Parts: sequence; structure tokens; C-alpha cells
Amino acid sequence: MKTTLNLNDALLTEAKALAAQQRTSLTRLIEEGLQLRLRSRPPQKRSVRLPVYRGKGGLASGLDGLSNKAMLDAADSDA
Repeated sequence: MKTTLNLNDALLTEAKALAAQQRTSLTRLIEEGLQLRLRSRPPQKRSVRLPVYRGKGGLASGLDGLSNKAMLDAADSDA
């Protein structure tokens, strides 16, 4: 894939010199640098905070919250 990068002139000059010294391409040098950087980063843990309802209320009287059928029937009768 081709892309365009805006690099600091001094950094680019140094990178080109290193690539020539190592007899590799600038592209390969950049790829290796990106691979090293991506491998060295610590894995990010994403904690998910679930919303908790702390209000008052609850199920309508007479409704069995443990019965899927009762819940579906109640939802249908409200429509």
C-alpha cells in the first residue's frame, strides 16, 4: 500500500543513511520501526462500566420477572 508521510528533514536524512548502510530500503526500515513500536506497547485493558438503575420502582404487581412468557405477555398487552 502506498501512503504519504510528512517526516522531519533531519530524521529522513538519517533514516536514508541508515537504510543505505544496512543495504535495505527506506520502506523496510520504516516497517521494521513500526513493528518494533507496535510490539513493545502494553496491551490496553478496556473496562466497561455498565449502567445500574438505582431508582425506585420495579415490576408491576403480579408480574413474574423470572418467566419469559409472563414478561412477553405483559409487554404485548401494553402495546
